[in-house]
Amino acid sequence: MAIDVGPRLRELRERSGLSQRALAKRSRISNATISLIESNKLNPSVAVLKRILDGVQMDLSTFFATKASESEPVVYRESELVEIGRGKISYWQVGGELAGRSMQILHERYAPGADTGKVTLHHKGEEGGVVIRGHLELTVDGKRYLLGPGDAYYFDSSRPHRFRNGGPEECEIVSACSPPSL
Repeated sequence: MAIDVGPRLRELRERSGLSQRALAKRSRISNATISLIESNKLNPSVAVLKRILDGVQMDLSTFFATKASESEPVVYRESELVEIGRGKISYWQVGGELAGRSMQILHERYAPGADTGKVTLHHKGEEGGVVIRGHLELTVDGKRYLLGPGDAYYFDSSRPHRFRNGGPEECEIVSACSPPSL
């Protein structure tokens, strides 16, 4: 999907509450140049567009990706969640494709006795979650924590960690990880 740079730039400038003159001053580009770009009478070079976007504190990739992300769903029904793991641990991901995303949201279910393995996990980022029902044993840096409904966790994912359901009933968690890790 191609982006029409002129109208997209105008929309971004107006959403930022800037006049063409104010954006020109911030980006050290002439007011006339911004006017010509916004009216599609001038196709800017990458360098010029980068300077203009610096004036609204946006990078090129975000500028070109935003239109596509605006067409993505805002709400995902239970039937639209994507199952990315099966077995004793079930992971249901909110949203489909994670490319270009900075966060992953999961609805997790751990069968009684299920765990993420004897070997601890560690990866770049942060993660957190809330236990909805059941009980969860979380181990971080060798220290064990027992969590029940309503309890939550949040930690740097580079710390060695593992999850285990030691209880007699299914454990259900809603979690988030940034950046996506699965």
